[in-house]
Amino acid sequence: MSRIAQRFAELKAQHRTALIPFVTAGDPGPATTVPLMHALVQAGADIIELGVPFSDPMADGPVIQRATERALAQGVRLADVLELVRTFREQDTATPVVLMGYLNPIERMGYTAFAERAQAADVDGALIVDVPPEEGHELVTTLKTHGLDLVYLLAPTSTDDRIRRIGSVASGFVYYVSVKGVTGAGHLDTADVAAHLARIRAAVDLPVGVGFGIKDAATAARVAEVADAVIVGSALVERIEALAATPEHIPDSIGSFLASLRTAIDGARVAAL
Repeated sequence: MSRIAQRFAELKAQHRTALIPFVTAGDPGPATTVPLMHALVQAGADIIELGVPFSDPMADGPVIQRATERALAQGVRLADVLELVRTFREQDTATPVVLMGYLNPIERMGYTAFAERAQAADVDGALIVDVPPEEGHELVTTLKTHGLDLVYLLAPTSTDDRIRRIGSVASGFVYYVSVKGVTGAGHLDTADVAAHLARIRAAVDLPVGVGFGIKDAATAARVAEVADAVIVGSALVERIEALAATPEHIPDSIGSFLASLRTAIDGARVAAL
């Protein structure tokens, strides 16, 4: 059982919803990332989604695009992200880490080299936005050979056939994009999310995380009532951007905000029991 699967099994036994924060590696500078990751765990993160900077982040909205630009300006590349995870593992060997990014940096490194280096750094999985299941056989096989889960996105527009196809290749969990558009866009309709999750669960035997549109404790609590995981990204990255000039304050400030989401999520699940 992978570390991601183990974490979800533990949470299910506890009747808890996972909290998965997203931050961009190297934003606003590489020295901030590992302390921030530890602060996220201390605040209640169950899994960390770590963005790999890329020059053309087509699925990301302006907030995360700017975070990527800040990281790239600091010279942060895929190899550096793997080294940051390795450093994080010196103190934390329990929290799953999923890399989120795009195929180009992995292709440049090479599928096998990436899988070997990610495994050596103790990465748990990858979410590669621009790899459809129809075209990802070689990558899927390589990652699974090296013990890495491959997380896929599902959207409100995903057909039943598409959901089944992704369910046949995904591992760890699937990520349901709750609103149409890029990260940070739109308003979340919890009833609509619940309906789509029922359709996904009928075809996919994996936990379902929900992201996009989760901006505060109230929306996190509503999603926690229906999802296996609450995924929050832009709301964190926007706060990091506001503190970019004083990076020493970022871990405590972001940790405090995430802790408020953790409290709201746990409260929603208790109320639902």
